[in-house]
Amino acid sequence: MATSVDPLIIGRVIGDVVDMFVPSVNMSVYFGTKHVTNGCHIKPSMAVDPPRITLTGNIDNLYTLVMTDPDAPSPSEPIHRELIHWPEYLFCYIEQNHDFKLWQIVGCNIVVGGNEILPYGGPRPPLGIHRYILVLFEQKGPLDLVEQPPSRASFNTRYFARQLNLGLPVATVYFNSQKEPAYRRRT
Repeated sequence: MATSVDPLIIGRVIGDVVDMFVPSVNMSVYFGTKHVTNGCHIKPSMAVDPPRITLTGNIDNLYTLVMTDPDAPSPSEPIHRELIHWPEYLFCYIEQNHDFKLWQIVGCNIVVGGNEILPYGGPRPPLGIHRYILVLFEQKGPLDLVEQPPSRASFNTRYFARQLNLGLPVATVYFNSQKEPAYRRRT
């Protein structure tokens, strides 16, 4: 089940956001029909709504998902590293239709949903090409109420994981995005 971390090293995800880890859960992320693969390009207009995420894991496990931008406000001067876009605890359920929000996650082989700490904020890169990183942690048990971060800026995934005793990630995927010209934006 473990996948290669090489793209995460090349993309500086390991180092900038997380430490070296061995992936142990398969996580698939989709914006609409677009499957997110490490380093692919996703237009901000395609990622306005939260992605659909599927996990292949143990049905009894709980997970926490974090989405951050380590390149805010610009890749050359990431003074807000990391900007949090979406922290949530996820659980599994069978998808009845598409009228759901990706929201504590119980591992599954189906679509996940959960409890948001902050509402999802899609990519809005002001300058340059930004990396948007989705990091999945396996919880050691149910978590108590987690306070909302005071700001989306200067979030630290490693510190967040230590605070909640999450350990190393079990899966990570990232995509690149950059500001679209106004005349090319999808509605």
